[in-house]
Order: sequence, then C-alpha cells, then structure tokens
Amino acid sequence: MQIKGNTFIVTGGASGLGEGTVRKLVEAGGNVSIFDLNDENARELAKSLGESQVFVPGKVDVTSEVIVREAIQKTVEKFGKLAGVINCGGVATAAKVARRGKSAHTLTLDLFDFTIRVNLIGTYNVCRQVSEVLVNQDPFTEDGERGVIINTASIAYQDGQAGQVAYSASKGGVASMTLPMARDLAPAGVRVLAIAPGLFQTNMTAMVNEKVLKDAIFPHRMGKPHEFAKLVASIIENGMLNGEVIRIDGATRLGKL
Repeated sequence: MQIKGNTFIVTGGASGLGEGTVRKLVEAGGNVSIFDLNDENARELAKSLGESQVFVPGKVDVTSEVIVREAIQKTVEKFGKLAGVINCGGVATAAKVARRGKSAHTLTLDLFDFTIRVNLIGTYNVCRQVSEVLVNQDPFTEDGERGVIINTASIAYQDGQAGQVAYSASKGGVASMTLPMARDLAPAGVRVLAIAPGLFQTNMTAMVNEKVLKDAIFPHRMGKPHEFAKLVASIIENGMLNGEVIRIDGATRLGKL
C-alpha cells in the first residue's frame, strides 16, 4: 500500500511517537487525521504541516464510542477513503501493587482500571470502528488490501519492570490482540500489526532516570520518534507484514528496577 495520496488516522498524534508518525506520513504525501485530547497542540501541528493534508476533527477521547465515531465520520467526509490507523495514544502509569509500611502510592484499582481503559480499551475502540470502515471499502491493491491497523504496544509487555503491572498488562493486551485481529480481518484484506517500542524520547519518558539506559545494548540511547515513524511507514508499504508484534528497542531488555 502506498502512503502518498492515502489517508491515515493517528491517535495521540499531537505529541511524541504520534507526532513523529504524523510528520512522516505527511512528508511521504499522505493525509492524516489527528485524534488527540490535546486539541490545541493538534491544531498547531496541523497548521505547521499544512491543513490541506492534516485534519483535526476536534478533541478526541479514544475511550468514547460516540466521539470516536463522529471523528471518523468527519475524517471520511474530509478526505474520502481511509487507508488505516496508527494507534499511538496512551498513558504511562507506575505504581507497585503493595509496599511494606504505610504508603498511599500503590496500584489502586482505579489506577489499574484507568490504565487498561485508555491503553487497551481505547485502542480496541478505535480499531473496531476504523475496521468497520475499512472492510466495506474498495481495495487499494491488486492483492485486495483494504487497509492497515498499526497499534502501539511496548517492550514492557515482555520485560515489565517493578511498578509496571498495570502498564504491562495494558500493553500485553494490545500485543495479544494482534494475531487474532489480523485473522478476523484477513478475509476483507485488512492487515493488523503492533509495534513494541523500547525507551523513546517523548513526554512520557521526560522524567525517566538515565540509569535505565544501562539496559540498552546498541545504540546506547533512547529512540527518537522519527525512528518509530520510519517503521510505521515500512509496515504500511510492505504488504507481507501482518499479524506480528515488532520490537524496536536497540536490543534493550529491561531489568527489574
């Protein structure tokens, strides 16, 4: 599938990995609809990149069925056919299940629920509604491809550290959806993949202790959003990639911390 001339939704597209993805898709000639709660940043990004290619349907909460449905409708009205979605929207939470002594900072049920709701249920909500559009369109390629769904997991789904029970569970759910969702949508020609990034330079990692870099093999640094975005572009353009969770982490294996 080509990026040029086609339209993609990017959740969490106003910052971090999502912003890097938006920039890459626009650079490659694609159209992008940014789904983000930060409506102001999304509009500033759209203005800087060109509003003919970048659309902001309003403030989008990925956990809301109604808001996502309306945002998808506005996107289709703006650009026509959808070619896919890249789900980068999410939250990073950290708290241990229990601590010795009296401590208020533990993984409460509310915090666990919030993390799962945004990272896993929000991702599924967008996937489900976008896929309903994709499967009912004419194909883009001779193979019958009608679109691609790319979700963002994390290496924490395999290497979860102390304090990452909720986060790892949410990203593990995203990773585990990949193959069965690909099998569900294969008859209609829709591919499904997940990317599991390691430590990348985003707002979420701004306060991360540099000691975590000891777990990086090479390169010995955090990843950059444009490197994540290059993988997104490769997935879109390579029709043989399907049903996989792809790590992009410089061979990092997280320690227990």
